[in-house]
Amino acid sequence: MDAPVGTRRKLCPVDETAKIIGNKWTPLIIRDLVSGEKRFNQLERSLEGISPKTLSERLRRLEAEAIITRRCFAEVPPRVEYALTEKGHALVPVIESMREYGLKWLCPPRSEQD
Repeated sequence: MDAPVGTRRKLCPVDETAKIIGNKWTPLIIRDLVSGEKRFNQLERSLEGISPKTLSERLRRLEAEAIITRRCFAEVPPRVEYALTEKGHALVPVIESMREYGLKWLCPPRSEQD
């Protein structure tokens, strides 16, 4: 049932975006897909510490939000590749801004010995 006119809650763009990228793994998945299509095992290796269950859940959520596409190939063994959509690529500047903020304010500078 619709809310009475005048009582509908306005959507906040920041809140709606945070619902998509506001967890530990999603920005990293997007970061990894910027360079092109990846298979599940490639993402799993890149995202050190993520469980297969969590990765599957995040990929399903991103697909449902039309941030990524999932392509299945009829091969043996089956092959599935994930890629960013146009909507997903639009998040790249947000992820890049997060990286720049982290470098400037959160991560200590690396010494030349690292």
